Amino acid sequence: MTLRNGLASLIRPEDSILVLIDHQPYQLASLNSHDQHLVVNNTTALAKAAKVFGVPTILTSVIADRGGVIFPQVTDVFPEQDVIDRTFINTWEDAKVVDAVKRTGRTQLVIAGLWTEVCVAMPAIQAAGEGWDVTVVTDACGGISIEAHEVAVQRMIRAGVNIMTWLAVMAEWQRDWARLETVAGVTDVLRQHAAGCGIAYLWEQQLLNTPVPGGAG
Repeated sequence: MTLRNGLASLIRPEDSILVLIDHQPYQLASLNSHDQHLVVNNTTALAKAAKVFGVPTILTSVIADRGGVIFPQVTDVFPEQDVIDRTFINTWEDAKVVDAVKRTGRTQLVIAGLWTEVCVAMPAIQAAGEGWDVTVVTDACGGISIEAHEVAVQRMIRAGVNIMTWLAVMAEWQRDWARLETVAGVTDVLRQHAAGCGIAYLWEQQLLNTPVPGGAG
């Protein structure tokens, strides 16, 4: 297997496209690998990060009439966007989704969804085999058991899929704090969704604006 290393292997916002798969009530109700609240939080954070960096995002569900619509926390990030509803379990066999991805001209495919072992692993492995640069954001995914999620992650790694978490994705898209046009948006996502990291940032701002005791300020 070709090693993924070097600067060119890092994901870039101008080359990335995000596909969020089946973040629906039925799948969430059956989730046992992760805290369900965290999965909703992390998926929302990933969606917001994509919007900050102008990364095109495709929302897709499977038979929404029965499985429920995608979490409103996610669809609210893209209020004007239609969700592509499928019958295929494997998203990468659905021509509507694949065509939408190809129309962007992007080459780095970033995927998150429910469940990891089914609706994430299938498209990730197929797309990687077709030559796409595929990244799966594991903490915006989840499986029906811890074992199911972990085995799926290992299977995808062996297939050449890159594995990351949502905060790492956002940091890699930012890459340089001198990219001031996205700093404010990144900071907002941190404050809203990164828990301790966001609180630490607010504390830092408080300290920077607090006069030193006995000082001139």
